[in-house]
Amino acid sequence: MAFLSKWTDKMRRQREVNQDFQRKVHIYEEVRKAKMEWERAYMAFQQAVGEDEIDFAVYTLEAAERRYQIHLKEAKKEEVSWGPLPYGTHY
Repeated sequence: MAFLSKWTDKMRRQREVNQDFQRKVHIYEEVRKAKMEWERAYMAFQQAVGEDEIDFAVYTLEAAERRYQIHLKEAKKEEVSWGPLPYGTHY
């Protein structure tokens, strides 16, 4: 019976580790997408001509920058690693 209890505890811990890893991967992907969106908005701002186009580009750039900041803050809070993972994989 003790073996079964140890095994179920080990499986539960492994499931928790996997869920934590998946949450961090999701946060990382959100940061990456927000950064790409911010870069696109910055390029659109650089190429904007005319008052309306510039106003729209500024609005879009500010929104993208704020979204990027929010996701970076969340990643910092969750201690998401940007470096290599065990076994040499990056996320």
